[in-house]
Amino acid sequence: MGQAGMKNNWKRNTRYMGVFAVLAAFFCMIVVLNINTGNVQISVPEILRILFLKKGTQVQMNIIWKIRLPRVLMAGILGGALALSGFLLQTFFSNPIAGPYVLGISSGAKMMVALAMIIFLKYYTLVSSYILIIAAFIGSMLSIGFILLLARKIRNMATLLVGGIMIGYICSAVTDFVVTFAEDSDIVNLHGWSQGSFSGMSWSNVKVAALMVGITLILTFFLSKPIGAYQLGEMYAQSMGVNIRVFRVLLILLSSVFSACVTAFAGPISFVGIAVPYLIKHLLGTAKPLVVIPATFLGGAVFCMGCDLIARMAFAPLELNISTVTSIFGAPIVIFMMIKGRKGK
Repeated sequence: MGQAGMKNNWKRNTRYMGVFAVLAAFFCMIVVLNINTGNVQISVPEILRILFLKKGTQVQMNIIWKIRLPRVLMAGILGGALALSGFLLQTFFSNPIAGPYVLGISSGAKMMVALAMIIFLKYYTLVSSYILIIAAFIGSMLSIGFILLLARKIRNMATLLVGGIMIGYICSAVTDFVVTFAEDSDIVNLHGWSQGSFSGMSWSNVKVAALMVGITLILTFFLSKPIGAYQLGEMYAQSMGVNIRVFRVLLILLSSVFSACVTAFAGPISFVGIAVPYLIKHLLGTAKPLVVIPATFLGGAVFCMGCDLIARMAFAPLELNISTVTSIFGAPIVIFMMIKGRKGK
């Protein structure tokens, strides 16, 4: 390797490390802010003493360990999962506008989770997290199935996206219909959940989400090399020994699991799956999967934790839906992407 090549490598690696360092710094800062702020403010020294020494008043211990810490961790885990779901869908469709919310996948998951909650709560007092994830996965797969059927008939990506949006509207209409006729004391949280929220998270939720998302994240890392080849074109990927049919199925399955976990626990959350992968790729200056995958996960975590903080505190004690905040910050990025895409033609 020549001197110029070594210099370029050094610049590239420095840029990668810089982006990861900034994301890690923001992650730590937002975790502390989320734990620190609320109706009861707890200073940073007290937070550190409670977290590491487990010393503090019982009220402060309960606020941090039972309410704020599980919530911020879930926002991080699910935010990362949602961003990676978008990245995998964008790889599958070779389009930066493809995302679980825009394509109606989140709405399909939301519909099935709402139905599962209503059916199971008639017979049981609690619904297992795994049942909700399975229901959300089935809903995701149903929506994706319709989109893939449309894709066989419609080659134009813009028209396909419109089809995905229509599927989303149909699923949302069914969910709203179900919620309207499900005004029952057993499911008082259903309406709030259907709008998207990280409130009410518990350590059992964190454990299940961490397990499901963690396994899916590891499997996504194993696909780094095929994703890199696929980004250079289907023919190139085939020449590198990638089984395109199996690879595409794996992309859809992994994306659906990520999206299902998010919807099962927090409801549908908009624009994260499109905006975060776009920002991360531009910050890194590369689409190399081995670098983009962890950065996208970390970026999604930071984005959702930040939006959740705003949702909690902007009009406290009233709490905004998380999708309201993610839309405010995510939608302008998507509009910018579309304008830039048109200018590049």
